[in-house]
Amino acid sequence: MNTPTDDIDYRGTPSGASPASWYEASARTRVSSLLDAASFQEFVGPAAREVSPHLCAFDLPEQFDDGIVAGWGHLEGAPVFIAAQEGRFMGGAFGEVHGAKLTGLLRAARDIRSMPVLILFDTGGVRLQEANAGELAIAEIMRAVMEARLAGVKVVGLIGGRAGCYGGGSLIAGCCAALAISEQGRIGVSGPEVIETNRGVEEFDSRDRALVWRTMGGKHRRLLGGADLFCDDTPQDFRRAALELLRSVAPLRLQTLHAEQSRLEERLTKFAACQDALDIWAAEGIEAPPSVAAMPTGEFVTLAQTVRKACWDAR
Repeated sequence: MNTPTDDIDYRGTPSGASPASWYEASARTRVSSLLDAASFQEFVGPAAREVSPHLCAFDLPEQFDDGIVAGWGHLEGAPVFIAAQEGRFMGGAFGEVHGAKLTGLLRAARDIRSMPVLILFDTGGVRLQEANAGELAIAEIMRAVMEARLAGVKVVGLIGGRAGCYGGGSLIAGCCAALAISEQGRIGVSGPEVIETNRGVEEFDSRDRALVWRTMGGKHRRLLGGADLFCDDTPQDFRRAALELLRSVAPLRLQTLHAEQSRLEERLTKFAACQDALDIWAAEGIEAPPSVAAMPTGEFVTLAQTVRKACWDAR
């Protein structure tokens, strides 16, 4: 049985040391590097031994935190709730306990009202071994996110982990008030392998990494408006992005939903004939679409700001 500790991540890196890569770091290392030093207080941690009640039936390994770290701490001195999924345990997939911890965190935020929530996504979706419980967890979490936001809570998602943000995780991310993503981050309701299995390799080749990243990766999602900030693959830049989004995110209002619906309708109309992300980038007015993939972060951030501003001005 996997038993994570508070001072060592799964690669043996001391949590006090700042990792060079958010993508490579464990959930616990991401939390400790994002928050103020020694400020994190965990809820239902490994010592509570709250493991999945279903995995043992399939003779599968359990983990004492069930693949999600949840609690609260300080960010620049201000209290925040935080939850981080561990993509190295069953792909960060949602199960009964995993989902219940995130639901409980969001409900606490709803009741307290004054503390924002950071969700560090790293998930392939729902565990097949806990399908019904996992699907129910997704619904409960989505409801909890919306209830928290209606209560005035800022709910911000950060995406840049190994597993990406797929399946029900992408639906939860879509309910957040704002998202920050790195180039390594990927968002999609269906993952590459799922699409290939159901539609064939002619439809989507999951082994074509360039295709996967330009279709689901952080740069494409930012250009489409599916993420609000693009950042480097470092804890320091994710921390900066979290602070910026927490300062700027707007309250949930009916007008917010109307604006989002209009944006999605416009996007569907504008890109209906596009067959590839490269076609979409060309339709956005980007002069050399193939150059986007290799574009340095600073240059890409400027490009994305220009594209998104043009979209707002066009309205």
